[in-house]
Amino acid sequence: MPLTRAVPLFVYRTVPVVINADDRGMPAAFGGQSGRPGERKARGPVSTTDLATSLQVSLRQADECVMEDLEWASAPLDLLRHAHPWRTFRWYKGQQHYSGTYWAATVRDHVIYESRLELARLLFADFTPNIRHVVAQPFLLKAVVEGKLRRHIPDYLLLTDDGPVVVDVKPRHRLERPKVAFTFAWTRAAVASRGWRYEVWSEPDPHELENVRFLAGYRRAWLFDRDILDGLRAGELEGRSLGEAFGLLPHCPRPLVKSAVLHLLWSGHVTTDLDRPLSSGHVLRRAA
Repeated sequence: MPLTRAVPLFVYRTVPVVINADDRGMPAAFGGQSGRPGERKARGPVSTTDLATSLQVSLRQADECVMEDLEWASAPLDLLRHAHPWRTFRWYKGQQHYSGTYWAATVRDHVIYESRLELARLLFADFTPNIRHVVAQPFLLKAVVEGKLRRHIPDYLLLTDDGPVVVDVKPRHRLERPKVAFTFAWTRAAVASRGWRYEVWSEPDPHELENVRFLAGYRRAWLFDRDILDGLRAGELEGRSLGEAFGLLPHCPRPLVKSAVLHLLWSGHVTTDLDRPLSSGHVLRRAA
């Protein structure tokens, strides 16, 4: 659809809602309140020191060689960066989730996902300028918590300018389940023991997701005319509406200029508000 008036460009989108750490469902060993009223309380308090000494990590390398039970605290980040997904895809009749692969501009390769919600998180990761690398199902984490061996495979490892971030993706309505809350609690403690960030990510704002999904169609940098991109960068995009930016180079074909502007928006050269459907009236701002 041509962008001429303030008409919504697309109809799908989601705002990343990061559920930060709190004590809901957190094991007593970590200072939380386990379970809900009337449910069995967590047993066998375990100190965070005991957790740290029991933590191990296993990963799969590019040649399918598996490295098992490495000490979590000393496992090299570069080794984790190049890990291949721990699990393989499963397809079966009546499957309730959708698995697939997404070509991420950030890594210039395909990254797997096991649900549409994981795909949404992947889109936002690919759209975020300070994320430099994405690893799906990066490793199997093991720890002894409350006297039992626990296992968990996080959904993503994001390498950012501010340090590594381990991400679990889960629908909001499932976060209160005691088993889920318990697993995320000890995983958060494990990640924090390395000084890394841990994120539980649920459904984003639908407008923002739809906008990011739309802009992802303009993520492949080699498809855009270099001269047009240079001309737009040299021009003053800040303060212009999208509609005005599309007409900034009248000597060039408008469809090519339009696609180049949207690529610059995707790549972070300029920004705009994404909490409502994109339209020609959206005002561009210089990226911080």
